[in-house]
Amino acid sequence: MPTDAPEHQLIPGTIIPVVTDAPESESVHPSIRDDIRYLGAILGEVIREQEGEFTYNLIENIRATSLDLRHGELSTKELAEQFHSMDVARTLPVIRAFSHFALLANLAEDLNAERLRDKAADEGETPGPSTLDCTWRTIAEQGISSAQVSNTLEHLYVAPVMTAHPTETRRRTVFDVQADIAHQMRKRARILERGETARTQDELDKITRFIKRRITALWQTALIRSVRPRIEDEIKVGLRYYSLSLLEEIPAINRDVRNHLHEQFPDAQPTPAIIRPGSWIGGDHDGNPYVTGETVEKATSMAARTIFEHYGRVLAKLEQELSLSTRISDVTPELEELAARGKNNVPSREDEPYRRAIHGMRGRIAATAEANLGVRIFPSEIHDDFQPYADPQEFLADITVVDHSLRTGVDDSLADDALAELFSSVHSFGFHLSGLDLRQNSESFEAVLTELFAWAGVNDNYAELDEEHKVELLVKELSSPRPLAEPATEFSEATAREIGIFRAAAAAIERFGREAVPHCIVSMATSVSDILEPMILLKEVGLFHADRDAPTGSVDVIPLFETIEDLRAGAAIMRDLWALPFYRAYVHQLDNQQEVMLGYSDSNKDGGYFAANWALYSAELELVEAAREADVRLRLFHGRGGTVGRGGGPSYDAILAQPEGAVQGSLRITEQGEIISAKYGDQSNARRNLEALASATLEASLLEIPAPEDTNRAYETMAEISDLSLNSYATLMHEDEGFINYFTSSTPLEEIGSLNIGSRPTSRKQTEAITDLRAIPWVLSWSQSRVMLPGWFGVGSAIQKWLESGTSVPGGPQERLDFLRDLHQRWPFFQTVMANMAQVMAKVDMSLAELYSSLVEDQEDAQRIFTIIREEYTTSVDMFLQVTDQKSLLEENAELANSVRNRFPYLVPLNLLQLELLRRFRKGDDSRQVRIGIQLTMNGLSTALRNSG
Repeated sequence: MPTDAPEHQLIPGTIIPVVTDAPESESVHPSIRDDIRYLGAILGEVIREQEGEFTYNLIENIRATSLDLRHGELSTKELAEQFHSMDVARTLPVIRAFSHFALLANLAEDLNAERLRDKAADEGETPGPSTLDCTWRTIAEQGISSAQVSNTLEHLYVAPVMTAHPTETRRRTVFDVQADIAHQMRKRARILERGETARTQDELDKITRFIKRRITALWQTALIRSVRPRIEDEIKVGLRYYSLSLLEEIPAINRDVRNHLHEQFPDAQPTPAIIRPGSWIGGDHDGNPYVTGETVEKATSMAARTIFEHYGRVLAKLEQELSLSTRISDVTPELEELAARGKNNVPSREDEPYRRAIHGMRGRIAATAEANLGVRIFPSEIHDDFQPYADPQEFLADITVVDHSLRTGVDDSLADDALAELFSSVHSFGFHLSGLDLRQNSESFEAVLTELFAWAGVNDNYAELDEEHKVELLVKELSSPRPLAEPATEFSEATAREIGIFRAAAAAIERFGREAVPHCIVSMATSVSDILEPMILLKEVGLFHADRDAPTGSVDVIPLFETIEDLRAGAAIMRDLWALPFYRAYVHQLDNQQEVMLGYSDSNKDGGYFAANWALYSAELELVEAAREADVRLRLFHGRGGTVGRGGGPSYDAILAQPEGAVQGSLRITEQGEIISAKYGDQSNARRNLEALASATLEASLLEIPAPEDTNRAYETMAEISDLSLNSYATLMHEDEGFINYFTSSTPLEEIGSLNIGSRPTSRKQTEAITDLRAIPWVLSWSQSRVMLPGWFGVGSAIQKWLESGTSVPGGPQERLDFLRDLHQRWPFFQTVMANMAQVMAKVDMSLAELYSSLVEDQEDAQRIFTIIREEYTTSVDMFLQVTDQKSLLEENAELANSVRNRFPYLVPLNLLQLELLRRFRKGDDSRQVRIGIQLTMNGLSTALRNSG
């Protein structure tokens, strides 16, 4: 690579100013242009100082050459050849430079979106969809009555659930730097808006120096982890979002929703907390041997400690604020009594009963934390021998006494501030903070019970029984109160670990309440016995109490239907389960509610994008009908990943695209990886995304859901296209003998394991079939190679074939195309499927994908399979444009279109450098620098594409 590039005019002090090449007429908001130039200039200055002029010029030359590629003046292959002779030591600062700029460009985009929202609010624009203001307005316009919504409001429940396999490739240190720079950029924007003053330049210079210091520190910080994170590290990361945003925003939204619903529907009784968070981190032992009873104990204790510390801070603040004197205002007798129990006999507090009352509440919270956690987390003087609260309800009772006295003796304003926030916090978080789900696959549960039943003399080989006899045995044991084993019984390592997890769950519920561990999820559930099996373990640890007519327990066992086949069978399985009298009685005591989880990741990996989406929608239709027949209230849990290939996409649109009856006032949805940081990394984004969840749930529950004019024909059409798509997908993914080798060779699959992005292994076993892979590396691999296959493959050829010969719509191709266009106009499900697919296809780069195919040893096979993929992509783009009647993939998403276009100059170099290093590595160069370089490119591409797995 040349050290300079005379044919390009370098911009002094500026690195990779992407938007400088865009004509002024293009839709690039000036604030983005300004921020990118500003941050790029600082990054360039840092690189000059840290790496020297030679490296700076090298990086700038690559950037400029990449722009030539975008403008068609150079081919991807020609640019790639320029990296062949580059010394590996030279590649590392180049990779880091483009990765850092991607990070800063993301920050600029986010700040711009934030400014546009603030500008709209300042100008009094009517709030748009996915906001609570818009939801209230829509509900009012539709004339919904209290009688219509009473039952729905009583069960309002939205749970964002942080999952145990984060795909976020960035380290916490990087997040901290981003947050610091974002804060300074907001200050800079305010100063620039204020205009030039005597202090302006000094203030701007100070900000620039601060940002430069942070970028310098970032440049000297390793972007990737040196070791795989432990589960304890993942727990800490998950809990960090509570201090960043969730401790404030969840109670605030819950209070706002409850107050508004009470005003709008005074006869209805909405639940005190619509949003109640959950977590898998520390309890998801499906394929993760590192999850044990100890991790369950850590996860629940660390969560509880987080909320106890929060209550301590809030109460300390209230004790300072509520200095009201009885010499000026009256208090209720109940408040006087509470103050007397406060044990604060300081003479100056004699006439300040609120302070004395809250001092006592602080003492009781401190005592409760010590009793439940086994350690003191507050200074000893706060305790003063106070009695712990038995449960959150006792704590709420004391808060209510203070609230009632304030409203009686003063006015509502004091009660409506911090005290109201505390009240909402306790309803939202209790003493547990978030509910920890247990999750294990059905095969593991079966293996544990086989050993347990054999040891207890119940059955010599449970696993060999047919389904009928398994269910018969399980029902018999679940109707008997006797335990199967003693606590000291010695089992195999796997069985002992499983039982230890359930014992830890029981201990957590005893300490922190039943909401501490409310669910047990059975992944890969294929039968009634799969769902009953973990109930035996719940019975062993005292979380299920046997009684044929009235069994009791607090843990909801949730089947997870994941593959296409299991999704199709889900409703039939649930009908058989609900037909069991003892189980039906168990559901009844769980408020007559059954939760069912739907898996987006494995269904996509199993059958492709369109087939998976239709299987999920069909499963929901059938489950809703089955629950209606059984008179059971259904709650669906959506196992969505960050990318479209794993169920990703805007949550608001996805919820409103559910069939009628699938929401019913409550739902749970997984949040993971980079999606968690994007949504909940600060209070502004957290508020917006939590509002979107609440708004969509309310609207999907209370408002009429748009549907096709001819529902039956629409469903038949989707089924036909789904079958055609599944056939196209299966022909390549499952039947082509060369495909697995193509996939593992043309993507950095094997190298992903070294990226240290999560505690779980990347695959269940040596990859011999797609089913052996976990969904995250499957999607991440295709993202890195810029194929993005899980988000579109099979759709184009399926629609094309259906237009030619579909039987659900009479006539010819034009009549069928008109029908699809009408569906796209009317039906949220079809709109969402197509829009999400377009977002994925816009990030595909087939010229790069072809270069990745050169990594495959068998080039004849490689060219054959790549040709299939490329032709399917071309067809999918063409079919999308025809069905939607749009001129481009992102015609209706200008913001994303600009983002994709502006990222080109630093995406391409990262891909080409990754390719070069992969080629060297696979030829035997396993030096540390090559391995680090590959890892850095994976990190940089994940950042630049704004998604990983």
